[in-house]
Amino acid sequence: MDAQTEPEVPPVAAATEEPFLGPLDIVLLLVLVAGAAWYLLKNKKKEAQTSQFKSYSIQPTAVNTMTMAENSFIKKLKSSGRRLVVFYGSQTGTAEEFAGRLAKEGLRYQMKGMVADPEECDMEELLTLKDIDKSLAVFCLATYGEGDPTDNCMEFYEWIQNNDVDFTGLNYAVFGLGNKTYEHYNKVGIYVDKRLEELGASRVFELGLGDDDANIEDDFITWKDKFWPAVCDHFGIESTGDEVLTRQYRLLEQPETSPERLYTGEVARLHSLQTQRPPFDAKNPFMAPIKINRELHKSGGRSCMHIEFDIEGSKMRYEAGDHLAMYPVNDSDLVTRLGKLCNADLDTIFSLINTDTDSSKKHPFPCPTTYKTALTHYLEITALPRTHILKELAEYCSDEKDKEFLRFMSSTAPEGKAKYQEWVQDSSRNIVHVLEDVPSCHPPIDHICELLPRLQPRYYSISSSSKLYPTTVHVTAVLVKYVTKTGRTNNGVATTFLAQKKVNGESLPRVPIFIRKSQFRLPAKTETPVIMVGPGTGLAPFRGFIQERDFNKQEGKEIGQTVMYFGCRKRSEDYIYEEELEDYVKRGVISLRTAFSRDQPQKVYVTHLLEEDMDLIWEVIGVNKGHFYICGDAKNMATDVRNILLKVLQSKGNMSESEATQYVKKMEAQKRYSADVWS
Repeated sequence: MDAQTEPEVPPVAAATEEPFLGPLDIVLLLVLVAGAAWYLLKNKKKEAQTSQFKSYSIQPTAVNTMTMAENSFIKKLKSSGRRLVVFYGSQTGTAEEFAGRLAKEGLRYQMKGMVADPEECDMEELLTLKDIDKSLAVFCLATYGEGDPTDNCMEFYEWIQNNDVDFTGLNYAVFGLGNKTYEHYNKVGIYVDKRLEELGASRVFELGLGDDDANIEDDFITWKDKFWPAVCDHFGIESTGDEVLTRQYRLLEQPETSPERLYTGEVARLHSLQTQRPPFDAKNPFMAPIKINRELHKSGGRSCMHIEFDIEGSKMRYEAGDHLAMYPVNDSDLVTRLGKLCNADLDTIFSLINTDTDSSKKHPFPCPTTYKTALTHYLEITALPRTHILKELAEYCSDEKDKEFLRFMSSTAPEGKAKYQEWVQDSSRNIVHVLEDVPSCHPPIDHICELLPRLQPRYYSISSSSKLYPTTVHVTAVLVKYVTKTGRTNNGVATTFLAQKKVNGESLPRVPIFIRKSQFRLPAKTETPVIMVGPGTGLAPFRGFIQERDFNKQEGKEIGQTVMYFGCRKRSEDYIYEEELEDYVKRGVISLRTAFSRDQPQKVYVTHLLEEDMDLIWEVIGVNKGHFYICGDAKNMATDVRNILLKVLQSKGNMSESEATQYVKKMEAQKRYSADVWS
């Protein structure tokens, strides 16, 4: 009790009439003391816990940790006096690169811009973009897989698809990135362009479509060179003159950085490759031991590897038809050559810091790191440099002829474009080759690190079934190696890296991987018949399918007709998994049709076998409602197979051409027609 609240007692009376504290007072006092002691003890414990957590140091990380409020692109535009926002939907980095180039060029047209990732933004803010005078939203959107939006664009795509929002007053333009060898060419870009107009937005310039099978760089620069004049006309603005080359990142050398705070190849979290913890994904790959790495080709000079990754203890799950993604590293010789060409000390510790303080992307890759690590783990040094890179490299030429040559190839003149196609694209010159062949060009290594795109994970169709191999993932990969027109030998980044991972002794080589889920699946009912067409390494996912069918058969389940079409050059050279396939045939698991194109004077491909088997195909897909699968080359084989299927539907199913096309589209919608193809 507080003494000040007690009634005042005359001192003399208190001394003569009763003790200072009565029994009740003593009890109350004890209660108060006990309560105070408990309270102090509780706080002491809290402080101890807090100090325990504070003892851990916070590590630098490249992962974005901004709140949605900080990620408000409208607030950023308003606070920095910008009017242009360029969104990107990117799976391999090209759309993001194009978005960055557009935003950078905006300055030249009084349209100061910013790049934005739809996944990190509240895209409903697009409804208020019109409140910024003369504002413009541009979308650089790649189409991925079977006509799907990229992972980072999925939520935005579904939002405009499923909601009738009012975009009246929104000015926009779209550039799509696709590949004509795929059936759903640029589906995402085409849909978003059309849908935004349906929702009331104003198209400032026509839809641009880039074809990665041809020259997507040429498609992009041709589109943007017409795009900017249209923007100027629409908003009544003028160009400020010639393009000024500006750096997006500033260099900070950090020689005092301790090894504990240095990135050495991690994708996001520092030390994540050494201190592993699930869940494992694109930003947190699992360091999987390689248990088996064996050659599948018997002869012929080419190489095809069967690789088994151990995922035990990772908590990763996969199904037949999924993809394994792997982060490769660049060839050390190529890294060393690039360092010498730039007169660089590759052991220098540095960071590249975005000069745009409003950007959510503070660094182009995890920093601080060394130039050797950046060139080995983070940058695509074997990529063919795009024209904007040549334009920037020209500034570092001491010879005027070299400078003019690089500027010429980066120009929009037809002759310049043709020269770029012939000298860079057709001759497969990467950044190292360019600098070797333009001897007076010596750019600073930090600018090279800014210009080159990020090294991307490589994806492989998984060639095993988790029902048989729950703790290992199998991959089938052809070693990429070819001689260019300049006489140089170019090696595939990922397959060369894998080929070097030999299994010797107890210490197994480890590789950073993660699993990407797929819609490429066997039918839910085991008795449903299937036809699988997979020449070469296109066999990979079907090996998993066949393993699964065999597993179900051994469990006593009824399995439907399983027809496999496989093709290669020669039975004696590149007939991969021959013993396995022949064993499945003997045990009645599959029917196997093989085409060895060079084993006879007249070349025979799987397409020839399909044309011979039109009655069988109709019986499986037309009569018995079976599933049809294709895996392999998208450009020729997959297109030819689809055309044969249409021919079967017309000749055996008595359908017209349009009816056959609609039937295949219905099969696709029902997941009865699936393709896992690449170009």
